[in-house]
Amino acid sequence: MIATITASGMAFIDFSAISVALPAIQRAFDLQGKQLIWIVNSYTLLLSALILLGGSLGDYFGRKKVFVIGIIIFSIASLICGLAPGKFALIAGRAIQGVGGALMVPGSLSNISALIPQQRRGKAYGTWSTFSALTTIIGPVIGGWLAGAGLWRFIFFINIPLAILAIVILIRYIPETKNSNAGNIDVLGAFLITIGLAAITYALIEASEKGWQSTSIIIIFCLGLVGLLLFILREWKYDYPIMPLQLFRNRTFSGANLLTLLVYGALNITLFFLPLNLIQVQGYSEFQAGMSILPFAVIIAFLSRLVGVWVDKYGNRLFLSFGPIITAVGFLVLSFSGLTKGPQSYWINFFIPIAIIGTGMGITVAPLTNAVMSAVSETFAGIASGINNAIARTAGVLAIALMGTIAIIDFEANMQSQYLKLNLDKEEVQAVQAEIPKLAEADPPAILTGEKQIKLQEMIDNSFIGTFQFITLIAAAIAFAGGLIAFITIRN
Repeated sequence: MIATITASGMAFIDFSAISVALPAIQRAFDLQGKQLIWIVNSYTLLLSALILLGGSLGDYFGRKKVFVIGIIIFSIASLICGLAPGKFALIAGRAIQGVGGALMVPGSLSNISALIPQQRRGKAYGTWSTFSALTTIIGPVIGGWLAGAGLWRFIFFINIPLAILAIVILIRYIPETKNSNAGNIDVLGAFLITIGLAAITYALIEASEKGWQSTSIIIIFCLGLVGLLLFILREWKYDYPIMPLQLFRNRTFSGANLLTLLVYGALNITLFFLPLNLIQVQGYSEFQAGMSILPFAVIIAFLSRLVGVWVDKYGNRLFLSFGPIITAVGFLVLSFSGLTKGPQSYWINFFIPIAIIGTGMGITVAPLTNAVMSAVSETFAGIASGINNAIARTAGVLAIALMGTIAIIDFEANMQSQYLKLNLDKEEVQAVQAEIPKLAEADPPAILTGEKQIKLQEMIDNSFIGTFQFITLIAAAIAFAGGLIAFITIRN
């Protein structure tokens, strides 16, 4: 448990800390909105595409061995990110982190499934979720503090001591396990899903600038769809697929993974835009923003292990039906938060919805993991873990890419409906339009006079608040749909 929690904790700390540090990274490299999306998605794209292969490699070569290799790659990539001289090096480092994570993440749950008796697994998954949440708690606090001090690069260096600890424990104390019936590795399947997801993600992100009328965007998007279709056909016919489609004949397995897609998609959308709102619009410092998100992780940490014990007694369906709906209510309440300028009204505008979201996810996380893993035999433990993790990460990739594009378009529309009222000349309009792709980080151009600058800053803030409210409403609808699907499909 210590080894799996420590290793997976690197990924959780990295994600939660980066979310708070995004505004600082945007300022450091003068990033546009779509480039900011790539900082997140270059990691999650490779992670979601290759995590299925990572689960299969663990089953075939040994779960511990592949787990350790993944930790090493993740650590090296963390050094690259921390030392990155520019945005392209940082994006590349994040992509390599995704490769390491694809080998590391499925090994965490598959080792638990292989080494802990079935009657104690619900408690084990709950414990894993609890400590994973605790490591996530550290992320926003440390990330906010480091980013506020201009030391955001050290967020990546935190992974190194955690990696060393996990590797020592794994090598010295953890026995090797593998699937003796594992067949050949499905490299072609991994290639097809990587191409498919990469092409779709690229098209969704770039469409915010080029538009869907662009021939190149349409071609790349269709290429992605073809790649995913060929992947499904490959998995249907190949004797040793990385995603055995027969697993989805199990109603609970299919329902739990569809729920994962929806709930984690909604959650990733919100966690991407919330820090941008708090820091760039509401006037929070990075540390204050990190502390503001803290209740979310604290509540998950408190509830996950408790709910994990209850799942062993009462089953998964009740929790998976109500948890996502409570989460949806939290997103809905968050959509009413307006422009407050400073953390004075935090307890009303943000604490309440963040606490509701944390409660909903705390009820959902442990039974969701348990539902997925208990729906398959131990033979498919690594693959099932890989599928569920791949779907959770794919949800983040697609949701952030799609909703990021929608946010950029919506923000631009909000701005255009307002700044034209300032009676700007042609040169001033061009200067303002050059800032719009930065979203809330946009600055009133120096070419404007003092009065126009003040009014334009108000327009920027109000435009982003409108976009944030729209995005969180969509997240609420997605999470609510997840609860309904769980009620229909999940069986205890």
